[in-house]
Amino acid sequence: MNIDYKSTRDDQVKVTASQAILQGISNEGGLFVPQTIPDLDIDLDELPKMTYQEVAFRVMKPYLADYRDDELWECINKAYDDKFACKEIAPLKILQQKGMDKVSYLELFHGATLAFKDMALAILPHLMGVAVRKNRLEEDIVILTATSGDTGKAALAGFADVPGVKIIVFYPKDGVSQVQELQMVTQTGANTHVVGVRGNFDDTQTGVKQIFANQAIKEQLKQKGYVFSSANSINIGRLVPQIVYYYYAYGRLLAANVIKSGEAVDVAVPTGNFGNILAAYYAKQTGLPLAKLICASNENKVLYDFFTTGTYNRDRNLVTTTSPSMDILISSNLERFIYHISGKSADKCRELMLSLTESKKYTISPMMREKMADFHGDFASEADTAAAIKHVFDRTGYLIDPHTAVAAHVYEAYQSQFGLSGTPDDGRKTIITAAASPYKFAGDVLRALGADGAGDVETTTRRLSEISQTPIPAAISALTHAPIRHHTVCDIDEMTKMVTDFLK
Repeated sequence: MNIDYKSTRDDQVKVTASQAILQGISNEGGLFVPQTIPDLDIDLDELPKMTYQEVAFRVMKPYLADYRDDELWECINKAYDDKFACKEIAPLKILQQKGMDKVSYLELFHGATLAFKDMALAILPHLMGVAVRKNRLEEDIVILTATSGDTGKAALAGFADVPGVKIIVFYPKDGVSQVQELQMVTQTGANTHVVGVRGNFDDTQTGVKQIFANQAIKEQLKQKGYVFSSANSINIGRLVPQIVYYYYAYGRLLAANVIKSGEAVDVAVPTGNFGNILAAYYAKQTGLPLAKLICASNENKVLYDFFTTGTYNRDRNLVTTTSPSMDILISSNLERFIYHISGKSADKCRELMLSLTESKKYTISPMMREKMADFHGDFASEADTAAAIKHVFDRTGYLIDPHTAVAAHVYEAYQSQFGLSGTPDDGRKTIITAAASPYKFAGDVLRALGADGAGDVETTTRRLSEISQTPIPAAISALTHAPIRHHTVCDIDEMTKMVTDFLK
């Protein structure tokens, strides 16, 4: 089956997978979505025997129809190699302690930047490189990315010193953790540029989207030999690789005899921009036995409110939390889900997204709400998040970061509400996606454990290691002596100028 991609806002737009990856976002602002969600037809009994790389090929191949087998294997083998700290790439931590035997943690933080964004951004530069050759692109690519903390570093690491590519990352100056900022501003690579923005993540993301939509700027840069693309999860080349690890995790549960083949499991995902849980939705649509998709928000609970009321309303103040990668009020990937539940209506999707821009909210129809039954939305307060970190550690000795703790709290609340009621949910196993290493947020984790969280990165990570009896990741240790290479800070209305200045 040859799957092409359409825009969520224009039915007339149709591109190949490689073209969608190169372009990143459609010219009118829509996101690329597969015309058909394939039935992967993977024998579940084969999954326990497959490596992560083999699962990646089987899952991604139908979505990347214009990539030859050898091209896709080249991308996979270059991406998922010894840059990951463990051979499994995404190991599944199956907790066996009493009272926790229904939950497993899918560790997505063993890549170079210690966050789940590595899982897709390790392969995106290679997918893009093949796409350049396929489409005979003569211009250099400018990767333009807004980050709430983790995407930026993962993209910088992936694209650093890649020939024919420049990468510019914008981040909210006071809206990321100390480790996240250090990871970005110490990034090497002659083609890398990092800019702190005086504003929050939504301001930053909106600024990047406006640059993408500015045809005059795009034409000006094209004359100088540049074209824009994106490494955000709005790029379909980010989303497709994220589908892989849900299949891999299911295979690990089978290998451990925790479930039987075909048995449905729930997944609980800490969610900001909606990409990671949308990947789970696609996995379910392609045949993986996933039951409930538990969407866990922090105190910026626009998604919880949406799943509860059917109205998406960003007209509120952004709350700064200990889970900064989720401090988001505009969940960009939700647009893809809206497109699907609207019956693939680009007109309806465009109408709702215009309403979100102009009136800061939209309301979906009752018919669309009926198609959200796969999802359960809830949120964790800051107190809930800290309590979940301590609760899991005290009961199991397992250490989690604040983002993962948001999902852990929401999972526990879901089990309390539904898991003991005699419903079909009773006894169902759950996979929680562990989004980041706890060492990226050592101070907050220490405070949650009742310890002193004050101090610089070196001090807090050493203290956390002593308390938890776990090793400090090498990527964290390297930060403490790395020189600062990027010093630029700008206002929101200066973002376009930053881009043109860098590309002179």
